[in-house]
Amino acid sequence: MILVAVVSFVDDIQPLSQLPRFASHVIAVGLVFYDLNLFIEPLWLLPIVFVLLIGWVNAFNFMDGINGITVLYALTAILSFSLLSIHVSSLPLLITMGLSCFVFGLFNVRKKAKTFAGDVGSISMALFLGYFMIKTIFETGQLGYILFFSVYGIDAVITILVRLKNKENIFQPQRSHLYQYLANEMRCSHVLVSLIYAGFQLLINGLVIYLDTKGNLNLLFVFEILIVLTFIYLMIPMQVINKLDLKNS
Repeated sequence: MILVAVVSFVDDIQPLSQLPRFASHVIAVGLVFYDLNLFIEPLWLLPIVFVLLIGWVNAFNFMDGINGITVLYALTAILSFSLLSIHVSSLPLLITMGLSCFVFGLFNVRKKAKTFAGDVGSISMALFLGYFMIKTIFETGQLGYILFFSVYGIDAVITILVRLKNKENIFQPQRSHLYQYLANEMRCSHVLVSLIYAGFQLLINGLVIYLDTKGNLNLLFVFEILIVLTFIYLMIPMQVINKLDLKNS
């Protein structure tokens, strides 16, 4: 985290080329693998986890576009991880990070924010949460916990696919995420949109934890949630565009 934070902080002040940023991410992911002892896992699995973690870090960074969304989503994930018994030994770290987010949120979750996460905040937090996601899945053997990141994940994946279809550069800033439609085109409050994202994710996380305690968390449920989220994310922008077209006409 220190490595990616330093590189991201420098990048916030004076934009860097992609090489030092990507290099820091690769080294950081390697350290995560080492700490979680993943190098003993099947060789075919490591590239998959590597791509997913790198993708998550960048997706989390791209989603940092309106006041409150990053810190509230991070708090939701931290709270969810803290409720799992496998993370009892990590509670001091999780609580410390949660309190840090809470203090930051006092100045960020408002109509006119006084503080912003920047790359240093969003990328560091993404790596932190990604670490606990990988740890959770490997220690429990339950892939269903991937749903802890489902709201951000579906938004990011659909946006990337749409941009690829439109032959756009997916590494350039854009305004095609669902939260951007809601905040910009629909003129919804940034804080309200951020609360909706965090609240919806918290609801899913609570359901995931409950089902796992009952032994009913399975891949069918994972697919059902992903399908429902995909439908929602496809329908809302279409409705927004139709309303704007009617208004303009």
